[in-house]
Amino acid sequence: MALSVAVTLASLGAASLAHAADAPKVAAASPAITEGFAQDRLSRIAGSMKEQVNKEMFPGAVTLVARNGKVVHFEAHGYLDQAKTKPMTKDALFRLASMTKPIVTTAAMMLVEQGKLKLNDPITAYLPELKDLKVETPSGDVPLNRPIMVQDLMRHTAGFVYAGGTKSARIKKMYDELNIEARESDITTDDMLKNLGQIPLAHQPGTVWEYSIAVDVLGLLLERVEKKPLDAIVGDMLIKPLGMKDTTWWVSGERMPRMAEAFDSDKEKAWMLKAYRHAYDPRGKSYFKGGAGLVGTASDYLRFAQMILNGGELDGKRYLSRKTVEFMLSQHTVGMAGSTIGTTGPGYGFGLGFGVRLDEGMGYTPGSRGDAMWAGAWGTSFWIDPKEKLVGILMAQGPSNRIHTRMLFKSLVYGSLVK
Repeated sequence: MALSVAVTLASLGAASLAHAADAPKVAAASPAITEGFAQDRLSRIAGSMKEQVNKEMFPGAVTLVARNGKVVHFEAHGYLDQAKTKPMTKDALFRLASMTKPIVTTAAMMLVEQGKLKLNDPITAYLPELKDLKVETPSGDVPLNRPIMVQDLMRHTAGFVYAGGTKSARIKKMYDELNIEARESDITTDDMLKNLGQIPLAHQPGTVWEYSIAVDVLGLLLERVEKKPLDAIVGDMLIKPLGMKDTTWWVSGERMPRMAEAFDSDKEKAWMLKAYRHAYDPRGKSYFKGGAGLVGTASDYLRFAQMILNGGELDGKRYLSRKTVEFMLSQHTVGMAGSTIGTTGPGYGFGLGFGVRLDEGMGYTPGSRGDAMWAGAWGTSFWIDPKEKLVGILMAQGPSNRIHTRMLFKSLVYGSLVK
């Protein structure tokens, strides 16, 4: 909606009215601005998402932007289903994939604040099944130079890997054959840990950042600390009090029609589906994945992201101290090998559960030094920008196109921020 503009030209005398047709044209009114965002520019998001749907990058998406705690953009685009018969809805459910990791890491940091856990605790104090781990080298497996610490799990420096990402053919084979990622069938917590204890690490702890199952292991560690399942831990500590009513590890039957789909033609879909247990309660059958298992909505995830942006508080309830949040969003991989570039693009390091922007000029998109983000392999992504007091959330199910889509959305959002 255009803003009205009152213009006074005091220098014009009454006689000049006769020559009004010759007067200079007054500049057009500025477009509507909401919390610093130009609405006409934000409207570009809808057109761009429609184009992605038409190109079959994904059937549909939900986009959400908030600034200063106020939602300035919240739209559904395209379709819920790959047959394109059901319009996408704002309350659609998406497989969050690795956007689970920041939530589980936050729960772990809450336990650290409560004195139930320390970042420098060796993980074998809670997971003795891993006491005999060794590190693979070209000349054979060797002992660990130091124990894996809880902090290593939060920042992916433990030496664990993902089977699909490791350069070690031997470790990949063992992960697959021992079903570490529960891709081929269910696997219980005890069996997963017993099997993991037989596989060498890819790196000495604390030397290399490599994306991995580390937060899955962190989730199992939290279960040992709290003596209850991970879904109950995270539910009681974060999901329920934050009001994230649709966020869960499994989707009950009446909510299944709200699940967003990916195209069968997406070459990564079938492989991705193997790792998800959202269609049934895995309790007693397979472990809850702390690194990739949650399903949720854009509005639910905003509740979590806004709490982090607020320094650990939302709606008068404090979850973490301001200093703990600052610590989580600082660089924790200084001097280590490895790079987050595959998820974040250049210019980022890694904190505890979040990729952290180190340099404004190195990224693929505009942003601010200190902004924090993560994303999911299904096509979801989010970031928080403390400098601009901004949250951006993209929910889509297009695994093969996820990097393109997240960079596109972030560029559109910052291209709309004018004040």
